[in-house]
Amino acid sequence: MTAFLRQSVVGLRLLLVLTVLTGLLYPAAVYAVGRTMPERADGSMIEVDGQVVGSRLLGQPFEGDEWFLPRPSAAGDGYDPLATGASNLGPENPDLLATVEERRAEVADREGVDPAEVPADALTASGSGLDPHVSPEYAALQVARVARHRGLDEGTVRGLVVEATTDRELGLLGAPRVNVLELNVALVMLD
Repeated sequence: MTAFLRQSVVGLRLLLVLTVLTGLLYPAAVYAVGRTMPERADGSMIEVDGQVVGSRLLGQPFEGDEWFLPRPSAAGDGYDPLATGASNLGPENPDLLATVEERRAEVADREGVDPAEVPADALTASGSGLDPHVSPEYAALQVARVARHRGLDEGTVRGLVVEATTDRELGLLGAPRVNVLELNVALVMLD
């Protein structure tokens, strides 16, 4: 057997072994681990009365003063998972600065607060444009409006915000946050 033929046989054996390992066994193992947590593996869908209303992982738009509103989105025409992304405008870009000031005035007017009280996440989109969370401060800013338009006690709505607030991961990573879809589902459950 020549050296070329020997090396070719070794190469084919290696190809076969790696194909089985990386093409069959590894994907099967990942699938099996995913099936141990079907809630996460299937998109973390939220259902209301047996109907899927969205995913815990993706922001979505809400319209109307009776809802908690998410942070702005730069994904496509807004919350488009096929066009996810940021605006890519720098912090001193005149277009971004104008948009932020426009949003600040709009949020302050809608919530009946001083423009200086509007939190940053009410003004800027996330890096993906699909962040499903807002800060507890932005959620708290919206409590009075939502309670008024739903005919609910502000304390009840504030309690929903507190219940929906998730702390930092492992107590130190990230920031406290409120999932807007989960909070709005909690409002529906009050009806």
